[in-house]
Order: sequence, then structure tokens, then C-alpha cells
Amino acid sequence: MENAATPPQTPTAIAFMKMHGAGNDFVIIDSRGRDAVVTAKLAQALGDRHRGTGFDQLAEIRDSQAADLALDFWNSDGSRAGACGNATRCVSDYMMNELGRDALTLTTERGTLHAIRQQDGRISVNMGHPQLDWSEVPLSHATDTLHLPLPGDPAAVGMGNPHCVFFVADAEAINLTTDGPTIEHHSLFPERTNVEYAHLIAPNHLRMRVWERGAGITLACGSGTCATVVAAHLRGLTGRSVTVEADGGTLNVDWRDDGVWLTGPTAHIFNGTLTAAFMAAI
Repeated sequence: MENAATPPQTPTAIAFMKMHGAGNDFVIIDSRGRDAVVTAKLAQALGDRHRGTGFDQLAEIRDSQAADLALDFWNSDGSRAGACGNATRCVSDYMMNELGRDALTLTTERGTLHAIRQQDGRISVNMGHPQLDWSEVPLSHATDTLHLPLPGDPAAVGMGNPHCVFFVADAEAINLTTDGPTIEHHSLFPERTNVEYAHLIAPNHLRMRVWERGAGITLACGSGTCATVVAAHLRGLTGRSVTVEADGGTLNVDWRDDGVWLTGPTAHIFNGTLTAAFMAAI
């Protein structure tokens, strides 16, 4: 993968990259060496797939004193995201190529994360320990997070973002367009929630589909994949090392003593520059 081109940048000309991990697509802006440039308005304008570039999430790379780099995440509706596993893997791939390394650390709202390159080229990131208490997810009131008081008996898991995981007979049969936003905005979730639907294909092999808060239907979700495996294991459906088939590709999750490791492919699609006219119209 080539490093991003870095043309001259001014407040009205911003370079970016487009990357994806298992079809979960991102705009990435490298703001190292300068002040952060992303705002809610910029994220929302860029997230428009007709008038902007389109993305599931936007990641902004920043300098860090505590790690190799820091990351901020934005959803396509302009809201902030606390974690984004596939974007973290994509940025890690880019930065490992730039630094000539096979491991690095990243500071996010989730905390300091560790990423490594596998021998087959896939990127793994430790997404940290799952948040299993109702106040950590967070939920609006105390309840059993493994069995939420909602139709369908879902589980709640925090992975830096809140997740509501349903285990169903056939994830393909779920109408994400109607069911997803209903759960996302349910009063049980004061910060809204991501919504996952999964069924067991084989031992330690899940099929998962996802509705992301602030983004809608996405082809994959890294933190959602982690949350789904955590919930599946706690429900006794799988072990701790699970293959997950998302709409956009295959991801692997390994819940170890040091955290939940997410592994999968990454792709660097293109580099570009936002025009002065686009920036002026925001």
C-alpha cells in the first residue's frame, strides 16, 4: 500500500485517504503536525455519498505524547464515535507502512490500543476489555445486560460504543432499515446504540449484519463484531475465538485475557484533496 500523498495544505485544501476494512469504508485525514481540522459540519458534508466522498466513519490522525498516534472518530451524520475497530486497523496498516514497523500503539477515546501486522498481512488490533455493566454500556437504568428487557431478548455490550446484539434464526431475514433505527433510538440507550443481528453458521462461526448509530446499514463493523462475539460467548453459543461473516467480508475475533482482538483485511483505495470550493460551501 502506498503512503498518502501530502499536497500543500491550507485551511481550504485538505488531503485525505479513502480506505476500507471488509467493506466498512472510511475517510482518513492526517492532521499530525497541525491542529485538528474535522468538525461536525465537515464530517456531515463529507459523509454525504452524493455531494461529498461518502463513508461509514471518518478518522482523524493526530499527534500523541502517549502513543505513536491518536485517533478521533466521526460518524457520517456528524456525530462522534468513541471507537471504530476497522478504521483503527486501516490507519494502523497505513502507519505501519510509513514507519516501517509491524506493531504500534494508538490513543483513542477507548484508551491506548495496540495493533500488529499478521504474517499473512492482515491487521489485528486489541479493542480492550468489553464493558458489561449497564452503566458502562451505557443503559438508561440498571438491568441484566445479557438479557435486555426488549422483544427478541438481546444483549448489551460496550466496546467504546454501545451495542445491542440479537441472536436470531436467520440474520438475512432481518429488515435492518426498519428494525435498526427503532433499536438505535430506544429509550434504554441514552447515547443511542449500534445494533447487530447474528446467527450461528457452525461452531465458532457466526453470520452478522449491522445497523450503526449515526451511519445506518454498513457492510461490517469492527467494534460490533467484537461485541457480538463477546455476547455469543457469554450466552454459551460460541467459544472465545470466532470467525464472523459480515456483509462485506470475514473478520476474526479472539477474546483473550488482555482484551478483545479484532483481525481482518484492509485496503487503501485512493488519495484526494478537498477543494477550496467544497470547503467554502460548508
